[in-house]
Amino acid sequence: METTSDLNIINRLFEEYQGRFVRFANMYIRDLAVAEDFTLEAIAYYWENRHTLPPDSNVPAYILTIIKHKCLNYLEHLQVREEVAEKLRSHAQWELQTRISTLEACDPDLLFTAEIMEMVRKTVDGMPGQTRRIFLRSRHGNKSYKEIADECGISVKGVEFHISKALKILRQSLKDYLPLLGLLLYKLLS
Repeated sequence: METTSDLNIINRLFEEYQGRFVRFANMYIRDLAVAEDFTLEAIAYYWENRHTLPPDSNVPAYILTIIKHKCLNYLEHLQVREEVAEKLRSHAQWELQTRISTLEACDPDLLFTAEIMEMVRKTVDGMPGQTRRIFLRSRHGNKSYKEIADECGISVKGVEFHISKALKILRQSLKDYLPLLGLLLYKLLS
């Protein structure tokens, strides 16, 4: 049970030192509400443990030591948070710089050219055998229709039919890229 003298001690301690303790804590942590909380917590801790302290203890120094450790823990926690935040900012900066560099190095002509070339390759690979062979001899072998007809044992009209069929298949496959196809063919032929 608390006595009147115990309550007088705590009231005197609170009145005499509370302002100083709060100013001390606030000087380091720079948050008045937190400084007040630390002061109240330290005084309460002292009060709960006062019977375990030696009778000649310097009570204000004891309470100030508690406040000091609370402030240190608080500041160390802030320091860790700032270090983590700095690492996150650094990583975000690195990622942003990587995206900028990648975008600067991006050549849309090459991207579309590679994409179209892949679609052309797949489309040509999917053509019927005779049509594919004749188309490749015409485009990659640079052979005339007559030379292709002689090699394949068919008429020039047959070669024209297969080339026309191949071009129709390509037009259908590349209908979304037709405006760019002219540019591609120009680049391929230059």
